[in-house]
Amino acid sequence: MDLSDEATRKEWGDDLGRLFRDRLVVCGIAPLAGYTDFVGLLEQSGARRPLLVVNAVGAGPVPAPEQAEVVHLAMAPRRTMTEDLRRQDAVAHALPDEVRRAVDAYDPHREALWLVGPFIGTEPIDGRRVVGGRPAAWTALEDKLVADAVWDAVGGVRAESRVVPVEEATRAAGRLDRGAGTVWAGDARDGFNGGGDFVRWVVSDADVATALAFFAARCDRVRVMPFLEGVPCSIHGMVLPDGTAVFRPVELAILRGERHTFVYGGLGTTWDPPDRDRARMRDLARRTGEHLRATVGYRGGFGIDGVLTEDGFRPTELNARMSGGLASLARVVDGSLFTLLQANLVDGRDPGVSVADLEAWALPRMDGSRFAKPIAMSPRQVTADPLDLHVRWDGVRLSRSRSETGWQVSVGPNPAGTYCRLATPSDPVPGTRVADLNVALMRFLDEELDTGFGRVRAAPDVRR
Repeated sequence: MDLSDEATRKEWGDDLGRLFRDRLVVCGIAPLAGYTDFVGLLEQSGARRPLLVVNAVGAGPVPAPEQAEVVHLAMAPRRTMTEDLRRQDAVAHALPDEVRRAVDAYDPHREALWLVGPFIGTEPIDGRRVVGGRPAAWTALEDKLVADAVWDAVGGVRAESRVVPVEEATRAAGRLDRGAGTVWAGDARDGFNGGGDFVRWVVSDADVATALAFFAARCDRVRVMPFLEGVPCSIHGMVLPDGTAVFRPVELAILRGERHTFVYGGLGTTWDPPDRDRARMRDLARRTGEHLRATVGYRGGFGIDGVLTEDGFRPTELNARMSGGLASLARVVDGSLFTLLQANLVDGRDPGVSVADLEAWALPRMDGSRFAKPIAMSPRQVTADPLDLHVRWDGVRLSRSRSETGWQVSVGPNPAGTYCRLATPSDPVPGTRVADLNVALMRFLDEELDTGFGRVRAAPDVRR
């Protein structure tokens, strides 16, 4: 299949869109702004006007009223992303009466599909089939304590680590510390954790005490590994019927905060690793995808996060879903087609595309259209309504602008506090790392809105 041909892509997209064609679709659970692309995708696929179950407004454009029905789901704010995401499956399968009535009024014969994100399971919701959710065996792969077994199974080079009961973490850290401290990651005993909520950089005695108190209340075991200096980055793939397609590296803006903390930001492709590291990262992703297929029947997108150290790429975690990095890569190629591809794959439908065809079409475009997507999540709710600010970038700092510049900061409330993002021109400054832009975004937000990020800095590139 020649996907560079527009007519061929349209025919392929029409076939993928049959999953939703002429169907009622209930989408949930996310902020309203998070549905904008989905609504366009459903329109394009010929679905009927969807019902959106929303838990906040979010930041950025929202669907027009004529595009979708909306029902609001009241969800009390949570302090962390992990707490917010953990409750999604439970809430979806035990909807409040007012939301259930709205869904039943929209779909009285229970024929609709529920289109959900990867943090909701595959069990039907009130008798309606779920599309987009994950089997429990796939979700379990995100436990950071099982990731090293995957790298070992596929022959991936990784950092030394120990998985130990929480009370033994201090002793393990003493054996693994190479001078910059250690990183502790908690297990998934009580469910998924992400966004760095269960990761601690432990250097001082005070860090040890704080980490032990945190993990003892939430986990049985932790993985301890040396702190890895270098650029945080990821590599992504998609498991297809004939193999695993792999794409290009993505930089992750995981910043260093005050008192040995990690502060999570956005991602981008304005940075490149050396060619030899890129090739090794892609090979690791391909072998990982085939391992996941063989062991848990995996299908669809996944990502491997890690650090490009002075010795090369060292993987640290596996994201068994269409992660933010892959979704962002997909947008520069054709986000609608990739979203449809992912939905068909996880639903068990043959998507009608080969690994060779997908890579030949997508990879050159991912390399040719670079992007930077700095974001920030503050636990403080600093605004009740969405806010957009025009800004200027001088290469170091962001500042307010009275006129449009192509750079814009958008801020909006969500259940875990405040979501913020920086929109850059379509052609961001070549070579500018997304981590540096994220540092500037957080500094600007602190100065303008008192978001509380504090002093943050980017990780250095030590591989050159």
